Amino acid sequence: MIEIPTKCPSCDSDLVTVNDQLFCQSKDCPAQTLKRIQHYCKVMKIKGMGEKTLEKLDFEDIHDLYEFSVYYYVDQLGETIGRKLFKEVQDSKTVPLNISLAAFSIPLIGETASKKLGSVCKVFDDISEVNCKKAGLGEKATANLMKWIKSLEYNGLPINFSFEVQSNNTEAKNVSVCITGKLLNFNNRNDAAKYLESLGFDVTDSVTKKTNILIDEEGKASSKRSKAETLNIPIITIEELIKRFN
Repeated sequence: MIEIPTKCPSCDSDLVTVNDQLFCQSKDCPAQTLKRIQHYCKVMKIKGMGEKTLEKLDFEDIHDLYEFSVYYYVDQLGETIGRKLFKEVQDSKTVPLNISLAAFSIPLIGETASKKLGSVCKVFDDISEVNCKKAGLGEKATANLMKWIKSLEYNGLPINFSFEVQSNNTEAKNVSVCITGKLLNFNNRNDAAKYLESLGFDVTDSVTKKTNILIDEEGKASSKRSKAETLNIPIITIEELIKRFN
């Protein structure tokens, strides 16, 4: 005789019967969290974020994708894969809302519903029950979306919450950065420069009055460091730079 389970095998929460099927309804269930993040990555086209990779990263929610630094990705996945996936995550910040909205596992809010909203709304704050009705969303879909908005699950996410794509990181744009000395997490300065340029920073070869930041992780005396100190230019690490402008 088969015994019907009463507890979730992942989080040990009580199972609930819905239409003759058993469901775990705990928001803290790690198995559900993994599937939600995996679905988010698939819709947002973050390549390489399969189940095994996400298990290694051990994220607790979608926010962790963006809050953890490149160094964490590298520690968990290795140099090449870690940096590649970190860049994939950073690139997803510019995906517009009419695509990203379908990634949050909101019941009845998929790609079609998101595109409908895009025909009526231009920015996130335009989403309302009235505009949902104008866009042709049903009552249940509208109720689910408004409930999700009130829950503030999106709060703190650095993605582009508008219905139009933004092409650049506006905070990093026009920030002039120079690099000197050996680096902690890059093989050479050229690799570091390419990475910072991919984030929108302007990397230069020399320190001038127009330089905003000097990257120096070695801390040894050098002509660039001396000039930066004379010009009162901040001297920080790459990790500190990313935190400051992310």
